[in-house]
Amino acid sequence: MEKEKIERINQLAHKSKTVGLTIEESVEQDKLRKEYIAAWKQSLVSQLENTYIVTPDGKKTKVKRKSEKEKEEKK
Repeated sequence: MEKEKIERINQLAHKSKTVGLTIEESVEQDKLRKEYIAAWKQSLVSQLENTYIVTPDGKKTKVKRKSEKEKEEKK
């Protein structure tokens, strides 16, 4: 997410605490917050996709999503 958008989120948050937001600003704030959360989640998913657990015996196991583990357990 661009730095300008994060600054705008912070501006709107400050304004909402002091003088309040117009309807348009409130809609903009919600849109920007959702965009920020989506970007944050994608960043976390990318990081976890490149994460491995190393056991004491040196075996590397890739971290899997919970849904993937449940599918494997059903087999």
